[in-house]
Amino acid sequence: MTTVLHIAASTRGTESATGLLAGELIERLTGPDTTVIERRLVDGGVPQLSVAATANLTTAPTDRAPASAEVLAAGDQLIAELDAADIVVIGAPIYNFGPPSALKAWADLVARAGVTFTYTETGPAGLLRDRPVYIVSASGGTPIGSEIDFGTTWLRMFLNFLGITNVTVIGADGLAMDPETGLAKARDQIALVNA
Repeated sequence: MTTVLHIAASTRGTESATGLLAGELIERLTGPDTTVIERRLVDGGVPQLSVAATANLTTAPTDRAPASAEVLAAGDQLIAELDAADIVVIGAPIYNFGPPSALKAWADLVARAGVTFTYTETGPAGLLRDRPVYIVSASGGTPIGSEIDFGTTWLRMFLNFLGITNVTVIGADGLAMDPETGLAKARDQIALVNA
């Protein structure tokens, strides 16, 4: 049994190129013994950290202040989903040179000292097991992987921070100028993924 976690961060709904491409990739990755868990981050799908929640990040669930319990319980669920997944597909479009705010909120809840990373004498170390992660990203004008792409480059670094280094970026850029070419480039990358 293989579990694929699909984290969808686009705000464009059914018009999302990122969502379309992530769906095509998931079809390639799934078989009869695959379970797909979909985590939609937009429209209230992930809460923001608050002062109370930040103050209780390292507190045991039974000892959390009531004002932080709901936000941190959501974070616990997001961590459990990520930890249980064998393969992760993150639909991460580029908005204004960076990630959607909901994806950053997800990262803020998943980064938990003592749970997903730890501090050592030589610096932080990730605590999550490595597994294949595919970042599927579409952009109107920002070239994916360029010096002005603060979305996929940040997300790759964040995943590495948690201990996940098997990261592949599938990019469809330039969609505002030439959507056919951008989508074809991404589909060529998807075709190289071993199911």
